[in-house]
Amino acid sequence: MTLPRKQLISIEATPFYHIITRCVRRAFLCGKDTHSGNCYEHRRKLIVDRIKELAGVFNIDVCAYAIMSNHYHLVLKVNCTNDWSERKCLIDWSSLCKIPDICQRYIKHEGLSKAELAFVYLQADVYRKRLMDISWFMKLLNEHIARSANIEDNVTGSFWESRFKSQALLDERALLTCMVYVDLNPVRAAIAKTPEGSDYTSIQERIMTKKSDLLNIGFGENDIPYTLTDYCDLVDATGRAIIIGKTGSIPADLPPILKRLNLNESTWLNELNQFKNKGQTAAGTVQQLKAFCKSVHKKCRRGIQLVPALE
Repeated sequence: MTLPRKQLISIEATPFYHIITRCVRRAFLCGKDTHSGNCYEHRRKLIVDRIKELAGVFNIDVCAYAIMSNHYHLVLKVNCTNDWSERKCLIDWSSLCKIPDICQRYIKHEGLSKAELAFVYLQADVYRKRLMDISWFMKLLNEHIARSANIEDNVTGSFWESRFKSQALLDERALLTCMVYVDLNPVRAAIAKTPEGSDYTSIQERIMTKKSDLLNIGFGENDIPYTLTDYCDLVDATGRAIIIGKTGSIPADLPPILKRLNLNESTWLNELNQFKNKGQTAAGTVQQLKAFCKSVHKKCRRGIQLVPALE
């Protein structure tokens, strides 16, 4: 049974989430459809551009992404908007969606009555909550992609297989593991041989671009606490390992980065595989998973299919 979104996302438990969205039936998101001969490679840029546009408006950071032929992955960090002013909330939301005329008048500093101001403040609070809401982020992302694709294909109807899947990442280890899994998607699918050759992925953007729109890797207050050099080494090292059921890998022996992280090779790869399994709603230690279940008012039982990070 499908769980309500409020039982899958709890910002109090963690700001980090792994998101997956897949196309319906034989629909192609990107790449070349060998069945019809149509090429949809140009959509990759459209998707990445839209992700960055939304991230620039929402108070949501992008930690990692990978745009594949019939699905895409995101790792997102949700930030709080409680300190955003009414005017900022209204201006930001109006850049994406239509807002009431009274709110437009408030933005333009036109005089409003007390009743009108009360309405504006209530509306601004609605937008304040939306601007830190993953569901709204994904709604505006997937609707934009589906509308563009359907117009291009001259069809109507559902473009996405179902609503997006979300997976809570409850600690830094779960976050790091999931980011590596996402960044290695093209390598594992034998689309690319190396991380730097994996087009439209966050690892390629971090390697090739001096100024990235992604959440920074470093040691600042809001950074992912890891050096970019070590992260690239880790992605490369993990990509060299051959995983059963995956056609692609980076051909070489693993470097000592896994030992420096005190991670057993088989344990690390087992954890990495968990992110492709369906139905898993969170990743972290057993204690963190129990706390997460409590925060979303769900019993912690086997049927929930959570992913314990191996100690």
